[in-house]
Amino acid sequence: MCGIAGEFRFDGLPADMATLDRITRHMAQRGPDASGLWAQGSLGLGHRRLKIMDLAEASGQPMVDAEAGLSLVFNGAIYNYPQLRAELEGLGYRFFSGGDTEVVLKGFHAWGEKLLPRLNGMFAMAIWERDTHRLFLARDRLGIKPLYLNRTDQRLRFASSLTALLQGDGVDTSINPVALNHYLSFHAVVPPPLTLLNGIEKLPPGHWMRVESDGSSQQQRWWDLEYGACADEQSLSFDDWQERVLDSLRASVKRRNLAAVDVGVLLSGGVDSSLLVGLLREAGAEKLQTFSIGFADVNGEAGNEFQYSDLIAEHFATEHHQLMIPEQEIIAQLPSAIGAMNEPMVSHDCIAFYLLSREVSQHCKVVQSGQGADEIFAGYHWYPQVDQAADPVAAYQQAFMDRSFAEYQQTVSPGWAKHDYAGDFIREHFAQPGASSGLDKALRLDTKVMLVDDPVKRVDNMTMAWGLEARVPFLDHEVVELAARVPGRFKLPDNGKYVLKEASRKVIPAAVIDRPKGYFPVPGLKYLEGSTLDWVTESLTSQRALERGLFNPGYIDTLLSDPKAHITPLRGSKLWQLAMLGLWLDAHNL
Repeated sequence: MCGIAGEFRFDGLPADMATLDRITRHMAQRGPDASGLWAQGSLGLGHRRLKIMDLAEASGQPMVDAEAGLSLVFNGAIYNYPQLRAELEGLGYRFFSGGDTEVVLKGFHAWGEKLLPRLNGMFAMAIWERDTHRLFLARDRLGIKPLYLNRTDQRLRFASSLTALLQGDGVDTSINPVALNHYLSFHAVVPPPLTLLNGIEKLPPGHWMRVESDGSSQQQRWWDLEYGACADEQSLSFDDWQERVLDSLRASVKRRNLAAVDVGVLLSGGVDSSLLVGLLREAGAEKLQTFSIGFADVNGEAGNEFQYSDLIAEHFATEHHQLMIPEQEIIAQLPSAIGAMNEPMVSHDCIAFYLLSREVSQHCKVVQSGQGADEIFAGYHWYPQVDQAADPVAAYQQAFMDRSFAEYQQTVSPGWAKHDYAGDFIREHFAQPGASSGLDKALRLDTKVMLVDDPVKRVDNMTMAWGLEARVPFLDHEVVELAARVPGRFKLPDNGKYVLKEASRKVIPAAVIDRPKGYFPVPGLKYLEGSTLDWVTESLTSQRALERGLFNPGYIDTLLSDPKAHITPLRGSKLWQLAMLGLWLDAHNL
């Protein structure tokens, strides 16, 4: 797990290593253990290292293999690298290090882009081909690891962090109107390749890009997700599907326990994270550490789920850490959490993950986390609505989108209300082949787009702010592909995730499975008041905000007149959403 960066010049000049050094140093928190820079003429690579798989210096990056004519920077973890290494050794390859990085390098030499489907893991990579003067970039199937691009006619820069690219010159930081519409409409999800800034894109998940020395490039999708049971699965019973789901998760959790350091679990007390603890114990994990976070109760709503996380910790005899955060610390740390965001995010979970990661990083370097289960096994409330609707697109939009296009036109200044880009995106996604039912179309959209640019991005940003590697077993591609084949009638009952819940009974206590679905507020953020409301008000009414001219002042006044009254369908504050954009722009002087 690391931070990667690079510059590829198209104008005959050597790579600007001073700028690349600034970009790389900006990602020090992603890789606090070591750093490296390397250049060959027009190409420069930078790396920050977090030592997880192999602690030896031989696995340092940038990694150069003169015999193969390849150089690599790589961010992520390849869980099946021992098997791939054995296969490569059978082909005659010799290794000078013991980790996964060199396996990626030599695997690319052996198989080119056909290496990617062989990889089980999370990754973003850049490989320089010395003899052809070409740069190869790739991102994992589900975008667990980020890769941002800043391209001009003269050069291409890339990095694991959007804000790191801002350390270089020549970045167009003006707001992208299409991305703004997505952010304010699609629950802050800005689909790739867009970001909110015109000058920075992100490589889509499951894609590779090959860049030539003249700046021309080719981009291709190398993985996609098909929905519906295969021919030989049509007759499977509910019990059969349970067994397959549990076996797939067992393998995924065991793979993700591969490390040269201790692995912990972020334990919320819900089914997903509790199951990870149980499966790790099944796999023989010893000295298992678990971590839970909670807040004070607010307006009669529970601010923690410790009764369930304590139950799991006691049942599986983990070394449990319970973190209770006072409201004043949330407010004090919120600016730092916003500064750690590559893109603005509206979920209250961000500050929770930020503070939890701070605690966890003092005890271990790797944690497993339960993100993705709701998206792949239909755990959200809108899936039954979509499944039963005569118009699945309209049902999805009504349940998930923060505002209609008509309200969007009221929200932004007239010059920004160009088109219903987010609505078009959803309609086009639903119309794509590969999923037949409305439910499967919604699951596909959430898995391939929403999941990547909301919960997955949130976890990466907040954990890496503290040099902590988060692994997500539910997003093993084999688990995701299996879940996509499970019939909807086995997912939707019992408020969703039915097949997962029933399979979990073989591993974890029923009290955790049969409990109400967890949700707890973050004080001061759900109920905007006091100093937090003052801060939000300042961010939206300051001279700087007025000069940006993004929002309709009349709409801002309406929200500020009664901050608690304007709530999105997903129980979020519309005022908070607008404020987060302004606060993020302020944090990065944009």
